[in-house]
Amino acid sequence: MKTTRTPLFLVLLGLAAMIAGVAVADERPAAGPVQVQRIWDRARYNSFTDLARFQDRWYCAFREGTGHVSPDGTLRVIASDDGERWESVALMTYEGGDLRDGKLSVTPDGRLMLSGAVRLLKPVGGKIHQSLCWTTADGKTWSERQAIGEANYWLWSVTWLPDSQGNAREGLGGCGYSFGYKTVKPRGLRLYQLTADGGKVTSRTWADVDVPAAYPNETSLVFAPDGTGYCLLRTEKNAWLGTSAPPYKDWKWNETNCYFGGPKMIRLADGRLLGGGRLKGSGGSHTGVVSVDLDSAKLAEVVRLPSGGDTSYPGMVVHEDTLWMSYYSAHEEKVCIYLARIPLRDLRH
Repeated sequence: MKTTRTPLFLVLLGLAAMIAGVAVADERPAAGPVQVQRIWDRARYNSFTDLARFQDRWYCAFREGTGHVSPDGTLRVIASDDGERWESVALMTYEGGDLRDGKLSVTPDGRLMLSGAVRLLKPVGGKIHQSLCWTTADGKTWSERQAIGEANYWLWSVTWLPDSQGNAREGLGGCGYSFGYKTVKPRGLRLYQLTADGGKVTSRTWADVDVPAAYPNETSLVFAPDGTGYCLLRTEKNAWLGTSAPPYKDWKWNETNCYFGGPKMIRLADGRLLGGGRLKGSGGSHTGVVSVDLDSAKLAEVVRLPSGGDTSYPGMVVHEDTLWMSYYSAHEEKVCIYLARIPLRDLRH
């Protein structure tokens, strides 16, 4: 597919002052040009993205359907050598179900994994959601789908913890961790541990996690070099920031200063945490990048991306001193998939 390139510029740090509840320093210099490109628009409704770099190629996953919630959701994966020209490499379907929220990760045994969840159109025995995954060794040939987690627990994204992060002695390294939120009442948050071996993915319940907030749901999990886990969590109101030492059974939670939808969080080489997601302001919703302050649990917007309306659910990868960020937005004529490239020097604060 030849992409339609839309150069959009002047994404300013100072615009964050317009956003209710999001802190930002005064008189911060403007960021340099941020390159934004539309990379997919073939379906009527293209949404809920993630981004990964695998075997020197870019991979972007997202949902295609006829609406935000519709009975025909599929998960598409596209790939690119340079981020400019993209081709479809996979389309996952589920007869009798709406596939949603595809997330990408690279397993310790060197495979690309796509995870997501199906919303069953005809629930069976109280089961309305099931988390699923697929894997590939070459980005072309994918495994059959596998169920992960438990029925009605929506595993959001999976983060793999290398043995090198000091957890081999705990038996934690080499495993993946994913928070699943319960989609039926009573609500709850549950941490799962995953293992991958030759394309076979298994999961087990690791810990039930209490959060002092209504309806905890979407999450993004990162690990520091010492093994400390950090989680950015969406709730009905403000986002929450969680912290836990190995073995991740006990979590401490602090409420942040703003709502943050479809959260993604990454850790930079210098230790800073950045988040991407939906922010609400006086002009409506948009997708932005925030810095995450671990001491104060405050989110401060540092980049506002061209976006609006139905938007967010980004993927974030740092490559060659640049933050690459996929997201979707309805600010143009239809809901499309976009790719932003943000120089790391413009994210200093």
